[in-house]
Amino acid sequence: MRQAEHYEQFRALHQQVEAFVMPNAWDGLSALIFKQAGFGALGTSSAALAAALGRPDGRHAVSVSEHLAHAKLLIEVGGLPVNGDFEDGYGATPQDVAATVVAAIDAGLAGIGVEDTSGDPANPIRDFDDAVARVRAAAHAGRGRIVLTGRTDNFLHGRNDLDDTIRRLTAFAEAGADVLYAPYPPDMAAVAAIVKAVAPKPVNIVVGTKTERPTVGELSAAGVKRISTGAALYNHAAAAVQAAAALLTRGDLAGATTGMPARDVAALMLGD
Repeated sequence: MRQAEHYEQFRALHQQVEAFVMPNAWDGLSALIFKQAGFGALGTSSAALAAALGRPDGRHAVSVSEHLAHAKLLIEVGGLPVNGDFEDGYGATPQDVAATVVAAIDAGLAGIGVEDTSGDPANPIRDFDDAVARVRAAAHAGRGRIVLTGRTDNFLHGRNDLDDTIRRLTAFAEAGADVLYAPYPPDMAAVAAIVKAVAPKPVNIVVGTKTERPTVGELSAAGVKRISTGAALYNHAAAAVQAAAALLTRGDLAGATTGMPARDVAALMLGD
């Protein structure tokens, strides 16, 4: 079964001495480009997927069925292990989160992330006990079958409390999460503190910290095992809207033709 093979491949990447980079794809073409570049695994990006659908991220605007279909596309086209960035695990209860994990395994995913967000702008971070219960349910449902990332979005929502972030991550680790993740810690000192607190379990960092853009080597030296790109590459690709604006306002056709040549896109699709 390919899912089981992908799970083992993905798990092994986290056991390497050096950190590995997991780009977050947003469509079939990006999955093929990342595969051709030589990456060993892909991630989905809830932010990129929501943006591609014209919806906000983190507000339960994308359904679990839509995200599963998107992930299956990346698996089928890219042929690599795929980690699902599945927001809060989709569902009101821990049992709902467990059901999402089972559905992700059935869809062929090698990994899945469950974060402590609520989808409620007025109270975006779930209470500690609720967040831990959801990770525990996910771990019970997926143990030995899918790599589970426990994630807190404290820093993303202006809760710049490193102690609470570490408290949550260590609790997620104790509840059974395989990988721990807190997007955009304030600095590399915070990264080092997180790595130390959850050791020996691996830590994911997206792109960098709030104040720094360290290299892959620097993050690896700090003990980080996985580096994801989140929506960064999608946002980079979306800069093409500037060329569209120039085309409209200045009639600049040249700026709209500087991307990847159509023949290269076609060659990827044909496997040439």
